[in-house]
Amino acid sequence: MKKISTMFLRSVIYLISAGVLALCVFVLPRLIAAELRGDFDYGPIFVGMYLPAIPFFIGIYHALKLLHSIDTNNAFTDLSVTSLKYIKYCGFVISGLYAIGLSYIFLVAERDDAPGVVLIGLILTFAPLTIAIFAAVLQKFFQDAIRIKTENDLTV
Repeated sequence: MKKISTMFLRSVIYLISAGVLALCVFVLPRLIAAELRGDFDYGPIFVGMYLPAIPFFIGIYHALKLLHSIDTNNAFTDLSVTSLKYIKYCGFVISGLYAIGLSYIFLVAERDDAPGVVLIGLILTFAPLTIAIFAAVLQKFFQDAIRIKTENDLTV
């Protein structure tokens, strides 16, 4: 059961990563071409999409490392705690970058009279924040479990 769960999570991670990579490689260059034609000022959108992609892929790498640790029955080790720490930091960085870009999203939504754009911006801001907080809780849980495991190993 554990292998199937981690395999499912790994495939979901690969699918989401492929979608983000396709967005960065195929969609955003077309927006750059539209900006060069002068249709719209997409400059902040490029920064708002490419810059968070860096911590996103770092977090994905550490999530895959964590799943590998779980598969090899090394879940409660310092390596897992370190991976969760990096996932937490990446989530906070992504959320912070989108929070900074939210002001531009408000301007675009106001100009185009599109309140749904603000909702998308809020989702982009709070989804990584939720993941970061969950990773922080798991990190604390893993640290406590490692401490208890170490104490039990010393008493036997």
